[in-house]
Amino acid sequence: MSELTLTVMRLGFLAVLWLFVIVAVQVIRSDLFGTRVTQRGARREAARPQQAARQQAAPPQQRAQQGRRAQQSGGGRQRRNAPSKLVVTEGTLTGTTVALQGQTITLGRAHDSTIVLDDDYASSRHARIYPDRDGQWIVEDLGSTNGTYLDRSRLTTPTPISLGAPIRIGKTVIELRK
Repeated sequence: MSELTLTVMRLGFLAVLWLFVIVAVQVIRSDLFGTRVTQRGARREAARPQQAARQQAAPPQQRAQQGRRAQQSGGGRQRRNAPSKLVVTEGTLTGTTVALQGQTITLGRAHDSTIVLDDDYASSRHARIYPDRDGQWIVEDLGSTNGTYLDRSRLTTPTPISLGAPIRIGKTVIELRK
């Protein structure tokens, strides 16, 4: 082997070794300090006053068209007994509230979940809560090891959620509320 090939192999081995050390330090750091919880709704809350100011500045005809579009797209009023928020009632995130805006809510240990559960009994992709076409909210276990429970019953299929029914994932309990 030539001296150049040997030097390139040594440098490559050194780079792989440093990469391994950096990844190991990141894993140890995340185990020591836990996961970072971010407020996902903070950016949306800040954008709402700007949106309202733009709508007020629009001419009356344009505001009327925007109102008609919102009613046609179902953006009007919700059903009377429809839940408006998801509340964590037990566990490390007690008091956390997520507004229900028609999007899917994922629960688990993964950093990209809507609600990140710092719980040894939760899987990385544990469960999801989503609306169906009728406006009813559905909870689905995503093949977790320890299961998802709705009113003390282990879920095996996607199941509709009633208001106030406890959803248990490990030590965390979540409820739909008005």
